[in-house]
Amino acid sequence: MNEMVRAAGVNKVFGTFAALKDVSLAVSRGEVTCIIGPSGSGKSTFLRCINQLERPDSGAIVIDGELIGYRRAQQHLLELADKEIARQRLMTGMVFQRFNLFAHLTALQNVMLGPIKVQGRPRREVEKEAVTLLERVGLADKRFNYPSELSGGQQQRVAIARALAIQPKLLLFDEPTSALDPELVGEVLNVMRDLARSGMTMIVVTHELAFAREVADHVVFMDQGAIVERGAPGAILVDPQHPRTQNFIKAVLK
Repeated sequence: MNEMVRAAGVNKVFGTFAALKDVSLAVSRGEVTCIIGPSGSGKSTFLRCINQLERPDSGAIVIDGELIGYRRAQQHLLELADKEIARQRLMTGMVFQRFNLFAHLTALQNVMLGPIKVQGRPRREVEKEAVTLLERVGLADKRFNYPSELSGGQQQRVAIARALAIQPKLLLFDEPTSALDPELVGEVLNVMRDLARSGMTMIVVTHELAFAREVADHVVFMDQGAIVERGAPGAILVDPQHPRTQNFIKAVLK
């Protein structure tokens, strides 16, 4: 099966606010899908549903053939126990806007934490892999530095290495450059380009339209909790058909 992710009819409501409205999306193995749209359009909520940080009110999400959050029992769906949800969550690595590194741990310790604490893997094996991951993101020489001693771009690259450390099937990026100074954006995007070229399956929420046009296999435009338009980068970013997509891209490119 070539599909890594399938979301079908996903809805999420917070109080009276409909954050997601019947969102359906398929992402094939090895593909990069970029999700664009204005703030509050449901992009981050959708990623959080995929990673089970939020539970959809209806609909289904399947990752690598496995229904997440539930198990089928004859004609019924039963919620999974926390232990099973934690196991499923290891299928996805998530990179947030604000890095979310532990301030009291070095870069190396931050990368090692998940494989040791969550997966129970041997420390010596994990440390060797963590150094390799920090080399991959260009930070092997910073492995003993604490987050406060790193720039925002360096912290985000450590966060990417940390997400990779659990050997996920899928990487989720939630506007990974939005908290960075402009001169630091490029170093993070370069790491993401490398990941895309390596065949990692990625869903990226971003305002970096040039990056989306370069690396995405598909671009999705969301507004008011719904998918408004989707297609190849050249179609969505250069010649969008829906007025809402057109207005958004004009505003971003001003």
